[in-house]
Amino acid sequence: MNDFENLLVDVADGIALVTVNRPSSLNSLNPATIAELGRALEALEQDRNVRVVILTGAGSRAFIAGGDISVMAPLGPLEAREVARNAQKLFCQIEKMPKVVIAAINGYALGGGCELAMACDIRLAAQSARLGQPEVNLGIIPGWAGTQRLPRLVGKGIAKQLLITGEMVSAERAREIGLVNEVYPDDELLDAARRMARTVANKPQVAVRLIKEAVDNGLEMESERAFEYEADLFGLCFATEDQKEGMAAFLEKREPEWKHQ
Repeated sequence: MNDFENLLVDVADGIALVTVNRPSSLNSLNPATIAELGRALEALEQDRNVRVVILTGAGSRAFIAGGDISVMAPLGPLEAREVARNAQKLFCQIEKMPKVVIAAINGYALGGGCELAMACDIRLAAQSARLGQPEVNLGIIPGWAGTQRLPRLVGKGIAKQLLITGEMVSAERAREIGLVNEVYPDDELLDAARRMARTVANKPQVAVRLIKEAVDNGLEMESERAFEYEADLFGLCFATEDQKEGMAAFLEKREPEWKHQ
């Protein structure tokens, strides 16, 4: 986990902190960084000692300012489509990861940076953060699933406004519309993300994974099928050691000792 050129990865107490480390380019995503993020997340998913992942950007100016325009400017149509599909694949990897992924948004989260944050389970922002999808100002549309995830988070009307105008919103406005969960003073953001991560890490991880699956997959289903799907996963919980321990601890008025299985 130490052989990355564009990432810093630190693992401690069940929490992995992954930092996009390209501050000179405001942590913009080029193909090499996208590939490294994919490899890092795959390794962290397989690491049984890791329960939660925090994603952030190096420095105080940007979480991820977007895709690297210097790389994208000369692309032809087929090359641009391939870049988009590779980024979408990474963001789907984040979204489908069985472990919780928290975005700690410290500064600009624009274009691909906003799209990456939207693929995370929980988004925490510094007060100075600015978020948006300004691709229209470049004569293009969001291509890394921004037109799809944004309306699912904030609703169709607000999403269209942000996408069509290309405007940036403050962290507080992002919280108001549901784009981020919480806002913190800049110097408290990472501590807040770690507190959130510890809370999640201390929950029974099988239940956490099934909650993610129920929400993410159920949203794409017709309601009756989604209800049935939830009931299936609810029933599956009763095959786990954690269900037996959790309910026994409740009845015995003690703290549970999770096995995460």
